[in-house]
Amino acid sequence: MANLNVQHLSDVLNSWGLWGRLAGALLIFVQTVLPFIPFVVIAGANVLIFGFWLGFLVNYAASVLGAIVFFWIARHYAKDWVETKLEKYAYLNKINDKLEHHGFLYITIGRIIPVLPSFGINLAAAVMKVSTRDFVLGTIVGKVPIILLESLIGHDLLYFHQYKGRFLVLSALFIGLILVGNVYKNKWFGSNKS
Repeated sequence: MANLNVQHLSDVLNSWGLWGRLAGALLIFVQTVLPFIPFVVIAGANVLIFGFWLGFLVNYAASVLGAIVFFWIARHYAKDWVETKLEKYAYLNKINDKLEHHGFLYITIGRIIPVLPSFGINLAAAVMKVSTRDFVLGTIVGKVPIILLESLIGHDLLYFHQYKGRFLVLSALFIGLILVGNVYKNKWFGSNKS
């Protein structure tokens, strides 16, 4: 079913010509803020439209740009509101101190191992003590492997018969990353509630 969604989205965007290509990039950009369509579906459609490597670059550039724009907006316009929502989690102060000194490392790892969804990382980093430099560099470095992985999965999903082995290995890797992310999410956010 998911491969039909990738194919359908690709067909629709292709039918729009240049506007469809721009829409594919815009969907990735918007998806970093509002994940209404699974990233892997949009990434797969863009890979079909642009070809694998150019599609990967479009997915990567639009995702990084979307994360940085959302971070900037949240830091400048939503910080006070979000801080009031996070006040009830006293343990976040400990995390905040770590982010202040090791923001690049935590953002990079958070991008590769999905402890939080991408938009959650953007929002949390914006209201915490992560420097803009650490956020931007961690996002640039950390998004490379995960977007490459999701672009490959989206591509191989559509061409399952041709890339069945690689698809299964990549899917297992992706599921493994999600499971590791859930372990850390439960460790950090489940047992530390005040």
